[in-house]
Amino acid sequence: MTRRLLLAAVVATAVLPALARAADVKPAASKVVHVTVYQNTALVTREVTAPEAAGQAEIVVSPLPPATQETSLYAEGSDGIRVMTARYRTRAIQQDNREEVRTVNARIRELAQKLQLLQAELNTLQQNSAFLTKLEGFTASTLTHLTDKGQLDSEKTIALVNYIRDTRTKASKEEIGLKQQIAALQEDIEFQKRVLDEKSGGVVRTERDAVIVVDKKAGAGTIRLNYLVSDASWRPQYKFRGSVKEKDPVVIEYLAAVRQQTGEDWTGVDLTLSTAQPLLNAAPPDLTSLEVSIATPHDPKHGLPRPVPMAGPDPGSMAARGAYFKDLQRESDSLRQKAQENLNKQDVARAMREANDAAALEQFRDFAATREEVFKISADMPTEVVAGGPSVTYHLKNKLTLPTRNDEQILEIARLDVAPKFYYKALPVLTTNVYRLAELTNTTEYILLPGDATVYLGTDFVGQTKLPLVAIGKPFTVGFGADPQLSAGRKLIDKIRTTQGGNQVLTFKYQILLNSYKTTPVEVQVWDRMPHAEASNAIEVVLVKSSVDPSKDPLYVRDEKPKNLLRWDVKLEPKQNGDKALTIDYEYRLAFDRNVNIGAFLAK
Repeated sequence: MTRRLLLAAVVATAVLPALARAADVKPAASKVVHVTVYQNTALVTREVTAPEAAGQAEIVVSPLPPATQETSLYAEGSDGIRVMTARYRTRAIQQDNREEVRTVNARIRELAQKLQLLQAELNTLQQNSAFLTKLEGFTASTLTHLTDKGQLDSEKTIALVNYIRDTRTKASKEEIGLKQQIAALQEDIEFQKRVLDEKSGGVVRTERDAVIVVDKKAGAGTIRLNYLVSDASWRPQYKFRGSVKEKDPVVIEYLAAVRQQTGEDWTGVDLTLSTAQPLLNAAPPDLTSLEVSIATPHDPKHGLPRPVPMAGPDPGSMAARGAYFKDLQRESDSLRQKAQENLNKQDVARAMREANDAAALEQFRDFAATREEVFKISADMPTEVVAGGPSVTYHLKNKLTLPTRNDEQILEIARLDVAPKFYYKALPVLTTNVYRLAELTNTTEYILLPGDATVYLGTDFVGQTKLPLVAIGKPFTVGFGADPQLSAGRKLIDKIRTTQGGNQVLTFKYQILLNSYKTTPVEVQVWDRMPHAEASNAIEVVLVKSSVDPSKDPLYVRDEKPKNLLRWDVKLEPKQNGDKALTIDYEYRLAFDRNVNIGAFLAK
């Protein structure tokens, strides 16, 4: 027994100082100097001041934010400082060390104490009301007894009734007031708890440290501590500002909407935005063998990939196959992203499976697609997008401050001037509005990533649109809204049905009307369409005549004309409207076997 007590005393003597040291950490001076924000994470770099004394030292950096990915921690030394190890640890604390969190906690405690006092008052009031109810019952029985004996004192009885009535009225008002105060306090406490969750990241009793062991020469020095954090991302946004003067450049404000909910403020930091994945793994995943298995269409092995939709006479089947292959690509991209995230977390086994599964999906797509579909997939996915999008990095010029908070914060990446070529576009088969567009070429040094765009003409808001990926040197088009001084209409003039040999022939005559109320001439692209048949030997579609020659633009002739899309490039003179409106009359012929019918018109 004595020996066990002695052992317990020795253990307590060894453990208590260790607990005291863990609870009383004196962190080294450090500050966040650089942050690289990726699509779903951010790499934070802290500059840590090392002690001046020579030799081996243990440096504690605290606190790290709640969103820190513990396996991502690494440190880099400078001249005269060799980093031996860097590790992540958590420790329990009695209260959060951050001032804003302590302030909210104190407010919650203060409100809770007031709530307890009010609830005690309410309980006392309710007990008094219950006693008053008993007094009413006692009074009633006493009055009955005194009345029976002829001893009733009317003045005392009236005074007692008035006392009970007044007391109950006052108590009722006090009870309602207390309940209202209690409800207001409870609402305030719930709000303060939400504020606490926002400021503390939902955790207020755990501190996170980095412990760096270094071997250094004498003299001051610095260490760079790096770690990945979740709850950080960014996405591109744009503002296009066009002038009412057509020769003025279009100003592109290239913006970044940054989500910063890491629990750590970034104050006066160098900020980099990147679309790449952070790479913390030194070796690639292992390549495994690609096993081929046989499965019926209703019993796919492993559930992935799913059965390929069969191509057939139904036009929707080709669309189903196209959607299927796009789904495979999305699944593959998602698996590749998860693989890199797990490599950063040092979960190599899972990352290896995900990377190999992603490649297997793409190889199955190549197997299942026809030769034509393979070419279409390649055309729809430019080289720079095949691997999930281009990897671009933007180093922002000025030091920036981004506090941790729930809403997105908008930063400007660059302000770009681009020379426009304005024109108007009419699509009377779809709308009577005529839209003003600007043909732009990305002559800047920035790749414009896909994102939401807000468009202004002068100081007026025009609308919103989406910008696709625009590589450097690539042309693109931005709409600047409908022009109220232009309009377009389309109507069927005649329809004739005849037969020629074994075919039935339908002839359609249409007229397009363009009205301008502007005081200056404008160039307008007018678009329409004829039916287009994949099986050209079964249905013949021919443009018979047109009062205005179709466009000879090389890109239109190559890409759009084979789809039976019609385009005319016309010039509207000032105030050309009403009976002076510009007209385009055209006629097309649709011929097909007399024994068949047109099943449906599908917009593709």
